[in-house]
Amino acid sequence: MSSTLANRMGTSTHISPLMHKAKRLGVASPDDLEEIAIARGLRYFGQASGFGNGNTMDALNPENFTNGELAIALMSPSLPYSLTRLRMAGAMLGAEDVSPPEILRLARLERCETIVRHIAECAFKVEPLQPLWATLLEHLPNLPPPPPDILPHPSRFVAMSGIDRTGRTNRMQWIRPAP
Repeated sequence: MSSTLANRMGTSTHISPLMHKAKRLGVASPDDLEEIAIARGLRYFGQASGFGNGNTMDALNPENFTNGELAIALMSPSLPYSLTRLRMAGAMLGAEDVSPPEILRLARLERCETIVRHIAECAFKVEPLQPLWATLLEHLPNLPPPPPDILPHPSRFVAMSGIDRTGRTNRMQWIRPAP
């Protein structure tokens, strides 16, 4: 059995209320969370191939399971460790309809404030004028950083340009779901 994100971060795994809600909606595995994110416009990570249990239609509805809930569920410390899932969580945090108060409440509930802070710090460097990131950083507790090499490097949350008509450039764009 693979270790959980909580184990990798040196904390204890707790029972996740958000994952219980997801299971009630038909989400059978972390892979289903990824498929829901892709179905909601996170095409950067691939095309949705169909859900493992065929019963996640309730979770697909953002009224039943918001993009904020999906973002936090993807980074749940109770899930097996996955850098891809953490990158997807960062992208879903950037969804247009994500509410800072909801994220702050869920981050505390799910014990992932350190992860949300890491993502917000990375995002703020790319999009300093985006109010979501500044609000999250202002209200999240200033916790000790996670152990090195556990959370994705800031460059893993962005799409970067290389060489274009104007020459060598280094433009970064936060990856987020298409509307």
